[in-house]
Amino acid sequence: MTQTEYHTPVLLEETVTWLVTDPDGIYVDGTLGGGGHTQALLSRLSSKARVYGIDQDDDALQEVRERIGGDPRLELIKGNFGYMKTLLPPDVIGKVTGILLDLGVSSHQIDEPERGFSFQADGPLDMRMSDLRSQTAAQVVNDYEYEDLRNIFFEYGEERQSSRIARTIIENRPIATTSELKKVIQKVAKGPHAVKSVARIFQAIRIEVNRELEMLETALSQGLEILKEDGRYVIISYHSLEDRLVKMFFKTGNTEGTLHKDFYGNDIKPVEMLTPKIVTASEEEIQRNPRARSARMRVAAKKSEVA
Repeated sequence: MTQTEYHTPVLLEETVTWLVTDPDGIYVDGTLGGGGHTQALLSRLSSKARVYGIDQDDDALQEVRERIGGDPRLELIKGNFGYMKTLLPPDVIGKVTGILLDLGVSSHQIDEPERGFSFQADGPLDMRMSDLRSQTAAQVVNDYEYEDLRNIFFEYGEERQSSRIARTIIENRPIATTSELKKVIQKVAKGPHAVKSVARIFQAIRIEVNRELEMLETALSQGLEILKEDGRYVIISYHSLEDRLVKMFFKTGNTEGTLHKDFYGNDIKPVEMLTPKIVTASEEEIQRNPRARSARMRVAAKKSEVA
């Protein structure tokens, strides 16, 4: 399986340029995927460097083992990046030079109908990024109460017709496949914007199944303990919910977006935003890889006063 067949990494050159500040450093790729970013990262590092590649998907880990698993600088770890502090060896905590998170779903996961992420092909309502998760999309769709479905669709999908869609889903239960769910949503969402509504509902369910925003919040917070002084976060997000959390954290040091003050009334800002404007893909990259169109990169460094 080639890199293109599995997953084409976005903003590859930009990622490595922002991430690598020390060729002898310790780096964490918290969303390994097909290993494209990690392979490029290793090409910029010395023989003294260490890279920890984390992914919760067995397919991703196997892909990387076949492609670059023999590199002695690379250690592969199965797990969710939200548990980085637990997954990483204790001796690297506080010494990591850079953390990379490329959020969202990989091309491989989207393109495999049996994973249930896409409404473009029929498949079971699964949407789990890993077998570490027990709850499936089918359980969310068929077991959640009306209020829970409505809230998920509104908050995680930013869907204006969340109430009507939630009611219609409940009226048409049980729903077993992605095609069935798509048809039910289209009973409410009609016209030229129907596809966007379907995409938003699928996104909302996926986020709920995988606790994506919760894991992102935890990873951002844990990064302050994992990174060394001036260590960097490089985070690529694909929708406004993720990007908003990252932006708030980089500005304030928390995901609530509230600046806290010390005893003397000074703002406590544990991270320094290095990219006041988001980094986006070039038109050339978007032509090669249309999924890069929605990619938004932000970079920040841990400030020296953070213990």
